[in-house]
Amino acid sequence: MTRPARMAVVGALAALALMPQTASAQGLPPDPDAVLVEELVVTAREAGPAWWRVSRGESVVHVLGVPSVFPKGGGWDPAGVERRLRGANQVILPFNSASVNLLSAPGAAVSLLRLRGSDPYEDSLPADLPARFGAAREAAGQPAPRYRTGNGMAAALLLISDYRDAARLTAADPAKTIGRMAAAQGIRVEARSYDAAALLRSVVRTPRAAQQACLIEALAAVEAGPGQVQEAARAWAWGQVRPALDGERANERCLAAAPGAAELDERVKADQARAIAQALNTPGHSVAVVPLRPLLSQGGVLDRLRSQGYEIRTPGDR
Repeated sequence: MTRPARMAVVGALAALALMPQTASAQGLPPDPDAVLVEELVVTAREAGPAWWRVSRGESVVHVLGVPSVFPKGGGWDPAGVERRLRGANQVILPFNSASVNLLSAPGAAVSLLRLRGSDPYEDSLPADLPARFGAAREAAGQPAPRYRTGNGMAAALLLISDYRDAARLTAADPAKTIGRMAAAQGIRVEARSYDAAALLRSVVRTPRAAQQACLIEALAAVEAGPGQVQEAARAWAWGQVRPALDGERANERCLAAAPGAAELDERVKADQARAIAQALNTPGHSVAVVPLRPLLSQGGVLDRLRSQGYEIRTPGDR
């Protein structure tokens, strides 16, 4: 596995929330955000993407739920964002960034080395999987040597990343665009990066059955094409929350199988909810951007805030 390929695997780890539908592939645990809080899944009354409102007294945080994956250059009306940014104290972006410091975490370097292999991954696959994998990587525009690894999860995550690049899909937007809008107005932006060293070690330790299930999940995502993501994005742009939740989440379901993934998912949601709660300590209003399923799931960001006594209003409220 080349250095760019290894770095792509590191980047794919960020989608856990980290920056995923109710049934998962055999061998994978359930999607951590499969069960939704149904009363929060409401079509927006106003035109454009749906907003939720968290408040305590006179302090308000306007929360925009965004798809986990979005078409690059996908059209949507930013008027609701622009209106809520006026006079905002801060903007809280999704806590879904991952990084690895190989100098301070030498174990991560060892994990990366253990993900390497001498032969293309598809050469080790049984039955019809070599042909499916070859077709999928060709759809992603990549040669077989790019996937020199003996680890099925590493191969699957890299394949998903390559396919999304080829299909012009991104996990960065719309949040990245909103961050630029806030910076242009001089509004403080809060985001958070998590050390992915532990997740790299987890990928190495993931059971082989889960690795193969993850690979099949990745192949299914590539074979399905970008249509599901595009349809979900169009629904999101019109405030249609339920169909917007149907976007592809192969990365999230794969990473849920890695040892320690549940703990990281818990930490990310708790941190995001805490950041919103802290913003409510300042009079006025702020804006937060959270991936849709982690926002609306049982145990998700809004569910946590509601249990802490904060008032939640849905996109259907006046």
